[in-house]
Amino acid sequence: MSRNSYYFTSESVSEGHPDKVCDRISDAILDALLAEEPLARVACETFATTDRVVIGGEIGLADQDKLHDYMDRIPEIARACIKDIGYEQDKFHHATCEITNLLHEQSAHIAQGVTGEGDRDEGAGDQGIMFGYATNETDALMPAPILFAHKILRRLAEARKSGQEPMLGPDAKSQLTVRYEGGQPVGVSQIVLSTQHTDEDLSSDDIRAIVEPHIREVLPDTWITDDCTWWVNPTGKFVIGGPDGDAGLTGRKIIVDTYGGAAPHGGGAFSGKDPSKVDRSAAYVARYLAKNVVAAGLAERCTIQLSYAIGVARPLSIYCDTHGTGAVDPVAIETAIPKVIDLTPRGIRTHLDLNRPIYERTAAYGHFGREPDAEGGFSWERTDLAEALKKEV
Repeated sequence: MSRNSYYFTSESVSEGHPDKVCDRISDAILDALLAEEPLARVACETFATTDRVVIGGEIGLADQDKLHDYMDRIPEIARACIKDIGYEQDKFHHATCEITNLLHEQSAHIAQGVTGEGDRDEGAGDQGIMFGYATNETDALMPAPILFAHKILRRLAEARKSGQEPMLGPDAKSQLTVRYEGGQPVGVSQIVLSTQHTDEDLSSDDIRAIVEPHIREVLPDTWITDDCTWWVNPTGKFVIGGPDGDAGLTGRKIIVDTYGGAAPHGGGAFSGKDPSKVDRSAAYVARYLAKNVVAAGLAERCTIQLSYAIGVARPLSIYCDTHGTGAVDPVAIETAIPKVIDLTPRGIRTHLDLNRPIYERTAAYGHFGREPDAEGGFSWERTDLAEALKKEV
């Protein structure tokens, strides 16, 4: 039997967190390639530490001779990301950090299984399992703890970049413990916020005075009571931040990127991967399916699992769990899904229009629970499949 009253905690990290700096650079490189070659194959990894950024991975182009034309642009793309995030520290500055580019041509053995030829459809870029999740506990159909942990950091970043809060630095982490009653979020019992700051003399109390109004602005009015415990910069001073304080790596924040631990994760990271990689595209379409199941009123909560084999186009399995909240049998949903959407890599990319430079914006504050935008970003957050699903079940 599921519990209706409990506490659940999720964390988020800001765009200036070392791992997110790396995610941003990897996705910006991906976008630059997709803008010129929509079917480019990209698997880009970034590592960042004091005064240094190292970029590696593989690129597959229709004309591999063009690869050299892109290489000179890679450091410029990385520096633009670091500058926009706001790093101008002595030991991590967008203008002076050393950038090493080790990107190379895609393996021919991987390419042979992925590229569709003749009558053979394009295969999945790797084997694996992918999960999507949705819940009606928020308007975004996302779990409340991760949704609001993201919102806090995004609001603080906006205040920092606008000049409203010049004492804040780019590196930050948030964490919320949300209290549930009757299965719905009703308040927060613990708020954790660690943020980099530029003035060494600021105390934890000083930082709380800066951030608390923004946090209260983001959270629902009744959620913060006198019983809520605040932990703001609990270790004290936090001036040295970003890759100078701790090394960063692409793909290390997969729970932050998805559902904050409220749902399973297949283990594959997203950033730096083009949509032929089902680690990314199938996780997006699984979220799309789960969200549309909930939007259609077929369940209050829904988890979708998909599985793939490298070089094989169609998913090996489709699994649906409505966690005891379904209006229909989950088997009926599993049966309906392949009738309303093509879940081959090509079908997913076509349905969600994923061969576009839309990925840099996903690198911080979550890949899910965001509003679809005019340029095609976050297309997997649409609920335009709800009616078709209802008709099929």
